[in-house]
Amino acid sequence: MSSRALVTGGAGFIGSHLCAKLLEDEWSVVCVDDLSTGSSSNVSHLEHIGGDSFLPIISDLSKPEWISTAGRYDYDIVYHLASAASPPDYLAMPLETLSVGSTGTLLSLEFAYEHEARFVYTSTSEVYGDPLIHPQVESYWGNVNPVGPRSVYDEAKRFSEALTMARHRKLGQNVGIARLFNTYGPRMRPGDGRVLSNFVVQALTGKPLTVYGDGSQTRSPCYVSDMVDGLLSLGRSDMTGPVNLGNPQEATVLELAHMVIEIIGSESSVEFLPLPEDDPKRRCPDISLARERLGWQPLVDLHTGLEMFIDWMKGNLDGE
Repeated sequence: MSSRALVTGGAGFIGSHLCAKLLEDEWSVVCVDDLSTGSSSNVSHLEHIGGDSFLPIISDLSKPEWISTAGRYDYDIVYHLASAASPPDYLAMPLETLSVGSTGTLLSLEFAYEHEARFVYTSTSEVYGDPLIHPQVESYWGNVNPVGPRSVYDEAKRFSEALTMARHRKLGQNVGIARLFNTYGPRMRPGDGRVLSNFVVQALTGKPLTVYGDGSQTRSPCYVSDMVDGLLSLGRSDMTGPVNLGNPQEATVLELAHMVIEIIGSESSVEFLPLPEDDPKRRCPDISLARERLGWQPLVDLHTGLEMFIDWMKGNLDGE
């Protein structure tokens, strides 16, 4: 009998790549997504490739309607990725973001427990807030504003981590927590508002690249194939975590803007705008734990990843 995974948020950017990789590895996959930020076009090809091995369920994870359909099968693992992830999305859907990060996480945890499946939760580097230590290690408790505009995402993720660990301690539930750092690659929505998708679209269309603040804040972008490999490595392990997954190749936002302009050969300029409230000044993972416990580290360097991402985006600007 083949292995089966449930992937929440499976029609999203990272989730759709995870579903594709699982199918490639001969898993059966059930995908739950309400398509609020994901897209059916991200997984429509998987229905042809996977056949009976791929089942998409369009449903709000924070409501129990999806359980009756998904519950027809046995599972080996549940990957919980469902959530708005870009600032424009979670700022536009604050209540929905909190709901999927609380009720949605609880329902997913209970589902995994009832099916005796391992539960892998995709948390975020945002739990570190605007960090006061650098690079960020898993033992750092963070510097988060619990009532600021970004808190709807940050605190939803922090609550989900706490809920996951409480069930692990109380019930012995088999769980793993990954803290994902900035990720980029194909299937990012052109208008999703994250820094690299913004820069690439702006440079391809000849618009100024919008840099917030003076551009000295840093990010550490990880190519999506590396991130998926990290999630699969955590899923195969017995590690509870949390564990950082990301690329420690750090760059300033201004450096990223100029890198995109150079690769594209764009004549776009750089436009400086005020820094948003609570925007983190530095963001870089310490991945020593992932290297040691999972044998994982990213393989795609930033320049190569950007070239592949830009090539994909050139043919997908109509997804704006």
